[in-house]
Amino acid sequence: MNVKNIVAGKNIPNDIYVIIEISSNSSPIKYEINKESGMLFVDRFIATPMFYPCNYGYINETLSLDGDPLDVLVPSPHPIQSNSVIRCKPIGMLKMLDESGEDNKIIAVPKSKICEEYKNINDISNLSKLLKKQIWHFFKYYKKIERTKWVEIVGWENNEQAKLEINTSYNRFKKINI
Repeated sequence: MNVKNIVAGKNIPNDIYVIIEISSNSSPIKYEINKESGMLFVDRFIATPMFYPCNYGYINETLSLDGDPLDVLVPSPHPIQSNSVIRCKPIGMLKMLDESGEDNKIIAVPKSKICEEYKNINDISNLSKLLKKQIWHFFKYYKKIERTKWVEIVGWENNEQAKLEINTSYNRFKKINI
């Protein structure tokens, strides 16, 4: 797959394409898609024995302050295969800081055409409290025993803040890649 050909979405920031790097409930291995080759690389083994609570990926044609595309978590009833693209709507954001600076995570659910279960989930407040606790717990502790890494969770933001983050990251990418 040539990820350079994957656009950010059909209607930024409301309708986005998320490229999945890590399936939900997968082993504690951090994968990243190499943007040049499209191949899935092992970034590192996560020292903490934890499983990803959601599918994890990114929005192409975006640029976060950490220099990477904008990270996205996609809850779904089933794990989504790595290197897949799924059409989603953003519902919120987990604001975070880590050793590289700001590292926010957009929370986006599959469009209702893909999964009817998320039809009425339009904001982070609509997501189950349990899933939000699992996401919070995972990101608070997944780097805990790695000596050079750390995480600080700032808090949850609503869908409007998530859309603003997507627009900002999209415009930052476009400005650099004119």
